[in-house]
Amino acid sequence: PNKPIRVILGYTVGGAADAAARPLMRVLEPILGQSIIIEAKPGTAGGVAADFISKAAPDGYTLYFADGGPLTTAPHLTKVGYHYLNSFTHIGHVCSTGSILVVHPNSPFKSVSDVVSAAKKEPDKWSYGTSGVAGPHHFSGELFKNFTGVNLLHVPYKGGAPAMNDLLGNQVPMLFSSYSPAVGPYNTGKIRALAVTSPKRSGAFPEVPTLDELGYKGFDSTGWFELMGPAGLPPEVVTRLSQALLKAGEDKVLLEQFKQIGCDAEFMTPAQTLEKVKNDHAKWGKVIKDAGLRGEMHDAFEALPREERRHGRAVRDVDPLEAKARAPGEQREARLLQRDVTDVSCGLFPHRNERRYPIRRKFGFGPRL
Repeated sequence: PNKPIRVILGYTVGGAADAAARPLMRVLEPILGQSIIIEAKPGTAGGVAADFISKAAPDGYTLYFADGGPLTTAPHLTKVGYHYLNSFTHIGHVCSTGSILVVHPNSPFKSVSDVVSAAKKEPDKWSYGTSGVAGPHHFSGELFKNFTGVNLLHVPYKGGAPAMNDLLGNQVPMLFSSYSPAVGPYNTGKIRALAVTSPKRSGAFPEVPTLDELGYKGFDSTGWFELMGPAGLPPEVVTRLSQALLKAGEDKVLLEQFKQIGCDAEFMTPAQTLEKVKNDHAKWGKVIKDAGLRGEMHDAFEALPREERRHGRAVRDVDPLEAKARAPGEQREARLLQRDVTDVSCGLFPHRNERRYPIRRKFGFGPRL
């Protein structure tokens, strides 16, 4: 080794990827005998990071702690600048996790049935936030809409942490969140959990029912994390990284940390990981097609500015609801009205928001300068 290893994340710091990657890298460092630097490249729910890795030098010094979204769902929804198999070297599956539907404790929603009833009564009023367009939690939300027959507006963020911050501030009605950002607020009573999207209850939220238990039979939206690199990694590098990853999977402290953030550890070999990626790509492709999800999720993705959609290029902050208002078939007046409520909280254009919403400073949640 002549330089540190860079491990790229596809989301902002503080989300599920960050919560799982940091303890894992602390265990891997002494095993590999070299430093590991974590770097976030958020955008399009991991797509920007995936495209970046696909073009990186195959020397083992640039890796990606990836979730399954850019590999198993995004290619079915829009054109991406990489191939889910051929553009990468899959080193090892690490853990799996689901989404959790959460609301503010002052929310009128005490159960999933409350959400469904309100959304059917006022179909253009309610929205839900996630960590990004075409990510696993966006998929959970759209699958929820399909199962329940409701209409909810999607509000994408640049990661799970900023989305959770807005829920804590009661600025977005509900979230389909990854488990890790929800654990702390849930345990301290700052959010209310309504359901999880995995087929089994989560160890981090044992009292929270699954959507399958609540009558939505067959509901299963489960994501996972793996360590991978660009295509063409030398076999000896892959072997060394894989062996180190499997050894890290024997660390009891690490396994307990994963359990606390709701990430079920399942360390796999490169061959097992490759097979899982293939199977999940086919599985979610069929689900997306059968459920008719491609159209709406594709429209949401295409509504993003060109800089955001073009993987690997500079990503600028966007007002997601303003972008959504430009989507084909949307009622611009309704979306602009909704933006007046939620644009304040997103903080994506602080200079503009401060001009439009001077009250932000008065109540202490204005832009941080």
